[in-house]
Amino acid sequence: RFTRTDCVIAVGGGVVGDLAGFVAATYMRGIDFYNIPTTLLSQVDSSIGGKVAIDLGGYKNIVGAFYQPKKVLIDPELLNSLPERQFSNGLAEAVKMALTSDSELFDIFENGNIDESIDEIIVRSLNIKKNVVEQDEKESGLRKILNFGHTIGHGIESLGLGYYHGECVALGMLYMCSDEVKTRLIPVLERLNLPVTAEFDKESALEAISHDKKSVNGGVSAVTVEKIGSFDMRKFTDDELRHIVIGTK
Repeated sequence: RFTRTDCVIAVGGGVVGDLAGFVAATYMRGIDFYNIPTTLLSQVDSSIGGKVAIDLGGYKNIVGAFYQPKKVLIDPELLNSLPERQFSNGLAEAVKMALTSDSELFDIFENGNIDESIDEIIVRSLNIKKNVVEQDEKESGLRKILNFGHTIGHGIESLGLGYYHGECVALGMLYMCSDEVKTRLIPVLERLNLPVTAEFDKESALEAISHDKKSVNGGVSAVTVEKIGSFDMRKFTDDELRHIVIGTK
């Protein structure tokens, strides 16, 4: 007996936030939605920005909406009970933000004390996303930088190999950065207990990428990082993407 004056409150990680937000966006054409993220990944990234979606037919976030929460409440104290692997999983998205937009944040991952800097990591990550979303809410341009590492990462994630989302993003970033960036990124990922190599069916991953919502006719729009703190956006043809993933055209 929910009415349009009722609301949905998400208390949990990114999956809970996505599902609750999707329900709020679609029930009676939209009711209020509040987000209380409890994982690091959702605190640094998915809790703000308004992307709410569900998986369908084995494809990641293929059905959804842009639907902003009324409020987001983040309490870093909740992270004290988070398993170490989930903590690392969330840091991957913060590293993504640093690589495209904040070289000083990347320096924290290289040289700083992660536990003591967690509040700063959360705030800096959210400010990057906030500034991007305010300029491009529905991903017509600039917001695509938030997908760095996700193009190939989602392809790996769709294979169901047991990797978490952030772990797949970490792997995906390595395919889309220069050798100079990769030289610094690999030690950071290892320091954060994130994977730097993985065995997976590359043909199946490419098939999943072809169904990605960022795909365009004859290829995929993706983000690359040639220098830490900056980014490029370009369209990769299917052959170029195959060359990146498999090594041969």
